[in-house]
Amino acid sequence: MAHPEQEDVGLLAEIEMLASERESLLRTIGAASVFFANLDVETLPESAYDAADVLAKCLDALPEELLGEALELVRPLVEKDLDNAAEHADD
Repeated sequence: MAHPEQEDVGLLAEIEMLASERESLLRTIGAASVFFANLDVETLPESAYDAADVLAKCLDALPEELLGEALELVRPLVEKDLDNAAEHADD
């Protein structure tokens, strides 16, 4: 039988792993969102239409709070891209 201290260490390691995986997924979501927002549909190859459609539906299905958290996480890395996407949205 494991000691309570060992169980605590194991549980803490599992929580840290899940938190790390969550951050990685949030970064992926944020980067994919910025990438998608900057896509020029006119230059997108037809071979990528299905993948773009799947990505759009996946991003659209996310809770707004989660998407906002993901964007804030990547904001320092993609500030210029976010500004470009905002400009395109205004056009």
